[in-house]
Amino acid sequence: MLLALTGYEIGLLVVAALFIAFALIVALVIPRSRPEFPARRLGIFLAICIGLFAAQMTAVLLLAEVGEADEPVHEEASPTETTSTETAPTETAPGTTETTGTTETTGTTETTEAQGDPVAGKAVFTSAGCVSCHTLADAGSTGTVGPHLDAVKPAYDKVVAQVTTGGGAMPPFKDTLTEQQIQDVAAYVSSVAGS
Repeated sequence: MLLALTGYEIGLLVVAALFIAFALIVALVIPRSRPEFPARRLGIFLAICIGLFAAQMTAVLLLAEVGEADEPVHEEASPTETTSTETAPTETAPGTTETTGTTETTGTTETTEAQGDPVAGKAVFTSAGCVSCHTLADAGSTGTVGPHLDAVKPAYDKVVAQVTTGGGAMPPFKDTLTEQQIQDVAAYVSSVAGS
């Protein structure tokens, strides 16, 4: 899991570790040897506390912005498009003309249909560790790290993109799951979420 962290996530962990270490040392170690602490150095102590707090909040905000930027953008289905083709009148015999009608074609853009096997996807969902982070009633999982899938009811394409590339706190699985396994888990989640 640590190998899947981005630079911003590592920065967030470093700042958090420094803040926690400082708090523990100031609360548990220093008072034993210097009971009057911070007395005369209260200004320095407060400056360090404020600086660490500001660094932590900055790291959290940067990570949130990067997480949003990493989220795949999904286009909505486009409205129905109609194209028409007209043909010019043609002369068929001397003195007579024949006009052909207008041909219309209608096309719509739809989301990709589920291409995976939901039954195999349930096995992937439980074996790949999805149950530890996500809540999904059909799988009996109650994880709280990732989105509550029954509430979100993600579409097949959204699940494929998220599992493949990751985003937010979720690592990418493109190197650990095959394309078929990703399609299977996407078919499973999109078919049972919220039911």
